[in-house]
Amino acid sequence: MALNIVSLARWQFAMTTVFHFFFVPLSVGMVFMVFLMEAIYVKTGDEKWKTRTKFFGSIMLLSFAVGVVTGIIQEFQFGMNWSDYSRYVGDIFGAPLAVEALLAFFMESTFLGIWLFGWDKLGKKVHLATIFLTWFGSVLSSLWILAANSWMQNPVGYKVQGGRATLQSFAALLTNPQTMLEFTHVVTGFFMTGGFCVAGIAAWQLLKKRDIDIFKPVLRLGLLIALLGSIGNFFAGDQSMLEVKNSQPMKFAAAEGVIHTEKQGVSSPWDMIAFFDQAKNDKVAGIQVPMMLSILTFHNPTNTSDIEGTKELNAKLAALYPEAAKQIDGNFVPPMNALFWLFRVMAGLSILMILTSALGLFFTRKKKAILYEKRWMLRSFGILMYAPFLAITAGWLVTELGRWPWTVYGLVTIQDSVSPNVSVGSLLFSNIVYFLLFCGLGAVMVAYSVHVMRKPAEAADTAYAELDPFSKEAFDAPKVPASSENKDEGGENA
Repeated sequence: MALNIVSLARWQFAMTTVFHFFFVPLSVGMVFMVFLMEAIYVKTGDEKWKTRTKFFGSIMLLSFAVGVVTGIIQEFQFGMNWSDYSRYVGDIFGAPLAVEALLAFFMESTFLGIWLFGWDKLGKKVHLATIFLTWFGSVLSSLWILAANSWMQNPVGYKVQGGRATLQSFAALLTNPQTMLEFTHVVTGFFMTGGFCVAGIAAWQLLKKRDIDIFKPVLRLGLLIALLGSIGNFFAGDQSMLEVKNSQPMKFAAAEGVIHTEKQGVSSPWDMIAFFDQAKNDKVAGIQVPMMLSILTFHNPTNTSDIEGTKELNAKLAALYPEAAKQIDGNFVPPMNALFWLFRVMAGLSILMILTSALGLFFTRKKKAILYEKRWMLRSFGILMYAPFLAITAGWLVTELGRWPWTVYGLVTIQDSVSPNVSVGSLLFSNIVYFLLFCGLGAVMVAYSVHVMRKPAEAADTAYAELDPFSKEAFDAPKVPASSENKDEGGENA
């Protein structure tokens, strides 16, 4: 990739988005898991579930904070590096982002704060409601963000006036077929990530023989949610790709490695393994499974319509968008090797997560719960905690790279979106700064999580009321420093 303004701006946005989206499914998924644990505590009155809630809540809080920081950096880039894009689509893109910030984000932040400091100050059911509303606000926040992204993938309900796209129908924005499919796919990914992370952390704790009675039930709860989320995510992804075949056929063709159009009525083979020559827009080598592409695409042994290939689509798009073709030398084919393999990584990990979560539940059943005793199994589930992040990242790269050469499909190209007043030097500097910042934030997140995991589960807390300088306790407290024992008691009573 050449070191120029476009490539550096793309790299910076990709880096920020990928890092930010490590924490979005983690924080939203963990909020849901914390809600479930507290719901069990409220229902049963078992104090161990309160301990579990506070333990995982402490990890959830930091992931939430890091996600917010990286999200703010991401939004700043629209003005810094992509001002021409913002100017063209601001009337449309700004509406869902504004609703997300003013409604959903404030909602989740407010109720998270109430939950954080509301232990033993609110009734159990009211306190439970605050963490549910935090999760609900996070999901609403995702809906508005995805509505904006879906419009970039499949622009609807707009009109170009005065060289800018203006919104004509807010309802069309929300009912965009791409929006509902993306939303379902992402939300099921939240469940999948939250379940695997809770199960993975519990597995590591059991492997280290820490608080065994605390983490055994959590491991099974995490696996159950992971299984449901993985199955839902798999089917949502399948439906999303069927929509992509119609709305962005070039992305579909590149992800499936279809070079020449497969005609209606034939049985099309599926490339399990393949390598491509990007310059020649051709396949170099591959291994095919007969009939499988037809089954995966149409759920039928034969094609019910044509599957257009990259060669035919490239010629069609070059004729349809001559100005865009000049910018990219007539090559509308996205990076095929990247899309092809990223799509298979995503799908392969999705199947792996379904199988392993189902097996985990089987091996933790009451009659023969052997998973708790097998160190290699516990270690495997500890490692599988990272699988959702790899699958989700691969999926987003397919979504965004496959839209080449557009920022808004069919309307605005990448080259026409970059800010005219940025320089290679400034972008290179900001890329380095952001990279170091993200590495630092990631290190803090990992270090803090390890710190929490090494302490007894009972020591975890999510509220520190004694730190409030305006509380009654602060004025009544003696001026001498409190002993560490008293501090521990204060943390437990908070």
